[in-house]
Amino acid sequence: MAPNSLTRFSLRWRPSLRFTSRISEKTLMRMSVGLQARQSQVQKLAPRMIQSMEILQMPTLALQERIEQEMNENPLLEQQTGDPLNPDDGDDEIPDKDTRSESEKELVVDNDHDNKDDFERLLNMDSDLPSTFDDSFRQSANRMSEDADRRHDMMANAQSRPESLNDYLLHQLAEMDIDDEVEQIAERIISTLNASDGGYLRMPLADLLPSGHSKEDFEKAEEALAVVQSLEPSGIAARDLSECLISQLDPSVAHFDELSTLIRSHLNDLAENRLPQISKKTGFSIELIQELREELHLLNPKPGAAFLETYVPNVTPDIILEQDESGEYRVRLDDDRVPTLFISEYYRRRLQASDCSDAEREFIKQKINGAQWLIDSIEQRRSTLTRVSEAIVEHQKRFLDEGPEAIEPLKMQQIADKVGVHVTTVSRAVDDKWIQTPRGILPLRRFFVGGTQTEDGDDVAWDTIRLKLQELIDKEDKSKPYSDENLVDELKKAGMTVARRTVTKYRKKMGIPSSRQRRDWSLTAS
Repeated sequence: MAPNSLTRFSLRWRPSLRFTSRISEKTLMRMSVGLQARQSQVQKLAPRMIQSMEILQMPTLALQERIEQEMNENPLLEQQTGDPLNPDDGDDEIPDKDTRSESEKELVVDNDHDNKDDFERLLNMDSDLPSTFDDSFRQSANRMSEDADRRHDMMANAQSRPESLNDYLLHQLAEMDIDDEVEQIAERIISTLNASDGGYLRMPLADLLPSGHSKEDFEKAEEALAVVQSLEPSGIAARDLSECLISQLDPSVAHFDELSTLIRSHLNDLAENRLPQISKKTGFSIELIQELREELHLLNPKPGAAFLETYVPNVTPDIILEQDESGEYRVRLDDDRVPTLFISEYYRRRLQASDCSDAEREFIKQKINGAQWLIDSIEQRRSTLTRVSEAIVEHQKRFLDEGPEAIEPLKMQQIADKVGVHVTTVSRAVDDKWIQTPRGILPLRRFFVGGTQTEDGDDVAWDTIRLKLQELIDKEDKSKPYSDENLVDELKKAGMTVARRTVTKYRKKMGIPSSRQRRDWSLTAS
């Protein structure tokens, strides 16, 4: 067999263990080499490409922090320190962009000699710089005043930490004149309460007492629990929903006994709107049960939830959408606080100086490359984010003009094809980005929605279907509300073909009860 034939044979066929034992060692070695030879192509991203994608994905505030970090690490980076809206307000004179690019291209680094150990000069470089260069890093008086005012406003507007549920209860407990031992147990009870759980007592009282406790100890624990339950908010430290609601009832209120009966025995029936069954078991009329249910709705099933610390993020729009006199939308990046960067003119001249050592030249060369990559990445971010935003706005113009009901289905691949970039680039560009529109500040991802087709072949967004679904339920006959099957039929009449399971899924996501729970029994009785 010819060598080429053997190679082709070895690549296509794997001999069994029994057969290989009868093959000569030399032949087996040749076959194993052929089997192990592989050729593969692996795509690896260069560090600079990763940096560009990271900067594209950053919102404006994160980009500001990244630029500040880079400037601390790279002495060749300089920025405009004056007001970007008033270029004359500042100490720095920024070279023309085109002029800088040409100068940087003309830089020639001598790579024919090895670097020398002359880093002592690099460490003392700041002392060799002229005073005019040192001044270029100082902020103008106006900018320093603006920064001070901004820091003062941030401190003045900083929110103080709200009082926790436990602190609120402990402050009330401290004002009460009770037995010390009861007070200690009450403090232990309070320490177990959690605002995120509604303020319920989930731990048995016996677990709060030492092992081998006496009957008297347990009675004191019950006394301590009664003390805690007497505190505000009403219903706190309840062991279940019934106890929570009953503790909020005023014994002098009308229908106190009837309300207590519903709370103790018929909460599940009330939740499922099984009013006829409740009427049959209690003898209460449907009208009375509905009246009692309205009163129960005034009670708080989670009294401790009011002390939850809700975090509301401070959203800063990255894109501003404005309308011109003709009504056309114009996209503008809100990056006024992103400083304009350029490479230090001093270091560029220093690189061409005759007394610049090899080590110094290599150091400056590396820092120039890093600075230029950062500047290019920021500029690429501006360009990509602008083009992506313009394409999104153009596609969703009806949504901006008419409202949420006019939003159209949109996939990221459509924008990627229109802009001429990869879909992952679009995903990074819109990630954690916000746009200020005439309809408020919205996340860019809000404009990407799925959809389906009508019988006429037109695309319709799921948001439009959900709005139509809400409209149908708002206008339905409450004595005979639509089932999910009925809703499917009504949507089909409106030209929207949707599966029943889809209707059920979106109804639940919208917090809309089932048809049985939406039924008004008083209308049925009449």
